[in-house]
Amino acid sequence: MAKKVDSAQVTELLLQALETERGGIKIYTAAIKAAQNEDLKKEWGEYLDETRTHEKVLTTVFTELGLDTEASSPGREIVAHHGKSLVAAIEMAIAKATPEAAELVAAECVVLAETKDHQNWELIGRVADQGGPHAKVLKAAHDAVEQDEDHHLYHTMGWCRELWIQSLGMPAVLPPPEEEKKVETAIGAARAEQAREEYL
Repeated sequence: MAKKVDSAQVTELLLQALETERGGIKIYTAAIKAAQNEDLKKEWGEYLDETRTHEKVLTTVFTELGLDTEASSPGREIVAHHGKSLVAAIEMAIAKATPEAAELVAAECVVLAETKDHQNWELIGRVADQGGPHAKVLKAAHDAVEQDEDHHLYHTMGWCRELWIQSLGMPAVLPPPEEEKKVETAIGAARAEQAREEYL
């Protein structure tokens, strides 16, 4: 028998998820300024648009569940702090590092942000799977967003790896194999990384 979910903690998850999306908009805006590779810049532009959509999806969830989008919590404050720190790191790299180094910092910051974002949506999906009064609303939101989140995380991880490899003076695969293989899962990302030699 499924255990009843903690509704206060579900609200906390949703507050953190909304703050993550809002921070993500700022992080992508900064990252695009740091991007040197035109394919990466275009991809992050698409992810920025999708992140704006995800923020709207969550805002709709809050409305449908009667929650306050501006409610504060210690967890939400920490997520906001992390987001501001990542934007500051990208801006610092743009100001002080080479363009290539700044691009790499931006990719790492996106990976850090998307790791949290991806987990938020995975957890929202798990809450929806438990059933209950909010399951339908949460499932619809999860289904609308989950595939985008997979792309954002796994594809940017690939970009980050290949940009690092390039910076080390070794042959890189750009765009990364995750793009070519249209990776949508952790297993797919691992397979794409293992197959990268085929693309060199």
